[in-house]
Amino acid sequence: MAEAHQAVAFQFTVTPDGIDLKLSHQALTQIYLSGLRSWKKRFIRLKNSVITGVYPASPSSWLFVVIAILATMYTRSDPSMGLIAKIQEHLPVSESLSAQCQTVVSAVVFSTLLWLSLILTMRLCLKQLLSYHGWMFEQHGKLSSTTKAWMALVRIFSGRQPLLYSYQGSLPNLPVPKVKDTIHRFLDSVRPLTDAHQFERMSTLAREFESGMGKRLQWYLKLKSLWAANYVSDWWEEYIYLRGRGPIMVNSNYYGMDFLYVTPTPIQAARAGNTIHACLLYRRKLNREELKPVMLRSSAPFCSDQFERMFNSCRVPGPVTDTVQHWQDSEFVAVFHRGRYFRLWVYQAGRLLSPRELEHQVQRILDDPAAPAPGEERLGALTAGDRVPWAEARKTYFSSGPNKRSLDCIEKAAFFVTLDDEEQGMMGDDSGASLDRYAKSLLHGKCYDRWFDKSFSFVVYKNGKNGLNAEHSWADAPTVAHLWEYVLATDSFQLGYNTEGHCKGEVDPSLPRPQKLTWEFSPELQQQVGRSLAVAQALADDIDFHVFSFRDFGKGRIKKCRISPDAFIQLTLQLAYYRERGMFCLTYEASMTRLFREGRTETVRSCSNESCAFVCALEEGEEREECRRLLRAASERHQNLYRLAMTGGGIDRHLFCLYVVSKYLGLDSPFLKEVLSEPWRLSTSQTAVQQGELFDMVNHPEFISCGGGFGPVADDGYGVSYSLVGENMINFHISCKHSCPSTDAHEFGAQVRKALVDLLDLMYTEPTRTSTRTSTRTSRNYQHNPPAVKKDQ
Repeated sequence: MAEAHQAVAFQFTVTPDGIDLKLSHQALTQIYLSGLRSWKKRFIRLKNSVITGVYPASPSSWLFVVIAILATMYTRSDPSMGLIAKIQEHLPVSESLSAQCQTVVSAVVFSTLLWLSLILTMRLCLKQLLSYHGWMFEQHGKLSSTTKAWMALVRIFSGRQPLLYSYQGSLPNLPVPKVKDTIHRFLDSVRPLTDAHQFERMSTLAREFESGMGKRLQWYLKLKSLWAANYVSDWWEEYIYLRGRGPIMVNSNYYGMDFLYVTPTPIQAARAGNTIHACLLYRRKLNREELKPVMLRSSAPFCSDQFERMFNSCRVPGPVTDTVQHWQDSEFVAVFHRGRYFRLWVYQAGRLLSPRELEHQVQRILDDPAAPAPGEERLGALTAGDRVPWAEARKTYFSSGPNKRSLDCIEKAAFFVTLDDEEQGMMGDDSGASLDRYAKSLLHGKCYDRWFDKSFSFVVYKNGKNGLNAEHSWADAPTVAHLWEYVLATDSFQLGYNTEGHCKGEVDPSLPRPQKLTWEFSPELQQQVGRSLAVAQALADDIDFHVFSFRDFGKGRIKKCRISPDAFIQLTLQLAYYRERGMFCLTYEASMTRLFREGRTETVRSCSNESCAFVCALEEGEEREECRRLLRAASERHQNLYRLAMTGGGIDRHLFCLYVVSKYLGLDSPFLKEVLSEPWRLSTSQTAVQQGELFDMVNHPEFISCGGGFGPVADDGYGVSYSLVGENMINFHISCKHSCPSTDAHEFGAQVRKALVDLLDLMYTEPTRTSTRTSTRTSRNYQHNPPAVKKDQ
């Protein structure tokens, strides 16, 4: 109540002489400064909208065109070929304007139209240039004359100093592949996973679909591609993410880790202060569009659409489908500690609080002795359990009163922060086990101490370690990783800490205390929280994690073999899986389609005929040169598949959209139904460093993150995330389920380590073994029939 009393700008009392107003000048000053900050942000957004709208030109170029036209007219030439006179004829007649003034006005109008036409022409030229992707299929380091000319033209038409969203209007639309091409690539991808009879059956279904229903469905997709910026992304977000009715914890959300070897400060409040401040500096850059567009090979821009909903966003549950709500701005963050929720204001009188002030406020929360309200401690479990019960509970118990006000504070917060009482990181004698616990804590925690619906949440542990948990529907991992890299680098290299481990700066003693949120919990609501927690806890307990750093070599030695590091890792995973299970499986590798407007991801089917042939040759003890040849062929095949996926020639998003159209039309396709029911027993993703300039890997190699990870996609499969850090380290995050007797994260990790060494040994030295098999196999035929399981979308 004290805080609320101080926040009131004026008080009044009724006297016999009338109403006596008592204005609080301090409160009015803060209101004025806060409003001033809001108007500044509106002006910046307006200015950036103008700059982005005329890109690749600049607003100042309009003045140059006007002056050039007027100067040409002064020489008694008509650059408009009579158009200025035509415009003058249609100007409203005004006695106050002389003929000379009317001529000038007509020239300005003509100059403006000419300027807009030039902008449109330049944008169309840039869009056509960015539609060319032939350069991606050239050998790395050897550029053709066509590619060199293309790069020069892109630089010419790209203008200078683009803002974050400058390229959005020039990015091409994602093309719709031909049904024939998609069917051919699909059959090629399943050939090593089926026997002759199964493959013939699938080929028959595919041909029937291609010649029949496929043509009709394809027509609708082409129509959508002409109308929408991206024919995939909106359906992908809705049907893959938002319509999922199971828990998003583990199944959808993912995490990012702190530095592996360094903890900048052991003080929890100080680490939280710097982390929050660094994140808000990033938001300021994002709002001002000062972040550089992410570029591929310094020439091709990636779509920046996913950045728009990074902050002030939350997933809101619904009975049929969830929604992602985004608010324009938020001046506070939501904080969870020991079962209590707080609103922490991050601005004071229109200015951003310093790291030291944020540390002071966080310490106030840590020192607050108040106990959580009955039922409050485990409230977050509603976001971790099934979606329908959460939607029903939200409608019934959070639609009015203090529950609605408090829930609004969480959902409208800039982001969510958990102050965890545990200590995590690489600790103790068994560093491997500590990393496994660290990963599980970031992925699901206690199932109630995270708000899994927020766009992202920071977790700051008692020993100063931190991490991040992100909701998946609004954006993919590279977008969140971009933020996380900035936060880690800014925290350690720019903000820093004093000798005692506290944040730098001074504290304003007049800061109001963080506001504890209040709730009203009925017995029925507490029972629903308990049911959601039981569902989430069972899921969390079933997850097996193994995180490790491979330091024997890294991408430096791999590149010396003239092999793509990503292809090398994917072949390693194929070999490891085959050795453990004695068969191959459908493999998912995430690839980006952000070279196109509103692009998200595409699937690279890493298990190919070439990769299977290589693995079998190696396991059967074939000659070293033959194995080398097959390894290079498999690597080249994988690179080609990856490039096809990035340039719109993937398989799975096209088939997914065809399936969606068939459902809208009420048609049943046995081919599409069977394709989309296939389980991804090996789901993989690479976490690439996007802002290497923020880190000094030479002088400070200890400041490296271990990357992040996610849960398994199939109940009997693995989820594998990996990151190639620097030149000499590869980090792996492997997940699976305890409930499946045929999967073990630690055993698979051991197979990955061995496969890495064996593949490099193959490229550098003579093999000293005849076979490295660890599982039995009956024949050279590497085809198999995987058992049918329900696909986890």
